[in-house]
Amino acid sequence: MGMLFRSYYELICARMGPEVQTFSDIDVPPYDPKKAELDFKNLELLSFPGLFPDVALYRYMAYLRHLGFPSPLLDWSRSPFVAAFFAFRDEPLVKVGKRSIYAYCEMPEGHKGGAVGAPTIHAIGPYIQTHHRHFRQRCDYTICGRFDVDSKEWRFDSHQAIFDHRNPGQDALWKFDLPSSERATVLRALSDYNLNAFSLFGSEESLLETMWLREYVLRKGLSD
Repeated sequence: MGMLFRSYYELICARMGPEVQTFSDIDVPPYDPKKAELDFKNLELLSFPGLFPDVALYRYMAYLRHLGFPSPLLDWSRSPFVAAFFAFRDEPLVKVGKRSIYAYCEMPEGHKGGAVGAPTIHAIGPYIQTHHRHFRQRCDYTICGRFDVDSKEWRFDSHQAIFDHRNPGQDALWKFDLPSSERATVLRALSDYNLNAFSLFGSEESLLETMWLREYVLRKGLSD
């Protein structure tokens, strides 16, 4: 994203917070000017669990992520079957030959290093009380940031930049390509286990998406 941690925190808590709190059931953490001024200038902010985001802010950020608000959180699933559903869920307007599923391990050798000012990926963990979609989709999250040596505070950065030029022994990423022609087969198998848009999202829109898939797309596939 490139945005300062401080700016994003101010946006979601100070500027959006009162309205979100009014119309939703999430507890929005109060904006703390001291946190904005001091915590986001801590050089070790992404070095230890729990420093960023703290529990209250993490709950809120995960909630926003699941409701479609632009987020620095990269959303992963601990279930390969959920990942397969999202890989095959959409039917693009332009045909594509393959669908991809990614697997990530932050510290395959049990340790991690980095240089000041270089981007780093921080795995946050799944144990948080937040929106029900977090549990339906078995979610976990990573965040990428770098300490801006000029402004002396943290700024969000791109996961892809690290995957393209990662250090050996950390931030391992595996890519599995599957043929798009297997879409109906994959979605039908997942549907047999009640893994579909409605079971993963729980909204009226996702119910109708599931009905279309079950009663038209997959039924059509049986007669092809």
